Amino acid sequence: MTNPIPESKRTEIEAAAFRRLVDHLRKNTDVQNIDLMNLAGFCRNCLSKWYRAEAEQQGFELSDPDAREEIYGMPYEEWKALYQKGPKQDHK
Repeated sequence: MTNPIPESKRTEIEAAAFRRLVDHLRKNTDVQNIDLMNLAGFCRNCLSKWYRAEAEQQGFELSDPDAREEIYGMPYEEWKALYQKGPKQDHK
């Protein structure tokens, strides 16, 4: 790497990339969780679980519904009603 990223900036860059990923997933609601899971090995629900786990490691208590709302941008049940297609395709 010609211009290594200083550790003092790494977290800031990683956080910005994570926010872009979440924004991308929020805008592309046609991509179903089952499709993500089959292709990438993770889905929005996985991201919400990772988010919750990291928050808890930092000393913040976060419920599953609250963590999912952080990722989906709305309550999970609302997102499912609006965008989930076909029979129940929920990866928990």
